[in-house]
Amino acid sequence: MKTFKRIVLWALLVLALAATVGWFNLDKEARGLLKTFPTNRDLLFWNEAQRDAAFRALDRIPLLAKWHTITPGSALRALPPGPPLKLDVDVDAFMAGQRSSALLIVQGGKLRLERYGLGFDADGRWTSFSVAKSFTSTLVGAALRDGFIRSMDDKVSTYIPEMKGSAYDDVSVQQLLTMTSGVRWNEDYADPNSDVARFNNHQPEPGVDALVSYMRRLPRDAPAGTRWHYSTGETNLVGILVSRAVGKPLAQYLQEKIWQPAGMERPATWLLSKSGQEISGCCLQAAPRDFARFGQFILEGARVGGQSVVPEGWLQQATSKQADIDQPGRGYGYQWWTYDDGSFSARGIFGQGIFIDPKRQLVIVTNADWGGGARDPKAMPAREAFYRAVQKAVEEE
Repeated sequence: MKTFKRIVLWALLVLALAATVGWFNLDKEARGLLKTFPTNRDLLFWNEAQRDAAFRALDRIPLLAKWHTITPGSALRALPPGPPLKLDVDVDAFMAGQRSSALLIVQGGKLRLERYGLGFDADGRWTSFSVAKSFTSTLVGAALRDGFIRSMDDKVSTYIPEMKGSAYDDVSVQQLLTMTSGVRWNEDYADPNSDVARFNNHQPEPGVDALVSYMRRLPRDAPAGTRWHYSTGETNLVGILVSRAVGKPLAQYLQEKIWQPAGMERPATWLLSKSGQEISGCCLQAAPRDFARFGQFILEGARVGGQSVVPEGWLQQATSKQADIDQPGRGYGYQWWTYDDGSFSARGIFGQGIFIDPKRQLVIVTNADWGGGARDPKAMPAREAFYRAVQKAVEEE
């Protein structure tokens, strides 16, 4: 018995030592996530401390999530420093109100403001949430340019045959991109029974992608093309469509068409659904400067070496109003939020954003964890006011 006890004791000591070594081999982001590890699988209902830790570390622990890595190339796009922009805004107060982890302003191709918070820095990756939608949109343009997608008028079921016979059988690629499918969807982030909360846990039929299985059951609410309605599920469907069309993972296509040609600096990651497909309406993790480089790439017409990655004229359509969202002066393009002054933005819950203003040669990147949740009623208008203040500062120079 004494021998058995000694064996058990030594086994426990070995396990404890292994756990300690493993802990110190983890980076600070992974350790921070483990310290506040959430018990609820749905991040929409995590508390503030859990989100603070997770948003910088969703791709650190394979047991929590799986991902594909997007590798940068050898040619780096410089972001040279420019003169500090004179803002009539208390930047510290703005960042505190936003619970901001990163705030960057690129104007005229030069980095004119770069600030960090929440213990985050330029070396880390922060999750994008729905900012990823605008990346996915650009890959649709690339697939059109490459001939993998024949026309924006093609039906969704042409590329995803499992959608035949569903409400999406009548929906075009363009209607899917503009969220005017007319198919019923509930995007209420506060409702645990909403579609956006439930679709990740859907049990599909054998051999069918989980998202496709969920989406093809949804009923029609309005004729296709007659009504705008925000749906993350539809962007995830766009990602499956692109991946099927090009015959390769979305992350690989992003690496080939944008990440390497546009001169990104650091690896990015794209989280995968349980079916192994990139979650194309969400969950692209990247360094703040690379989000800024993407904004600059779009600002310059999605061109590399003078050649457009998307069809001529397509980006102008993508970033201008294609659907009315019942907000004066604003609209929705191809997965971009638009303004009547010609500016547009990629936008994610909890304060992620890339604002682009071609007239003023302006890119603003925001990463945050809004204290008021996914659609913070104070933080969202405060960010819009900050965009206007930056535009004003540029005009006054």
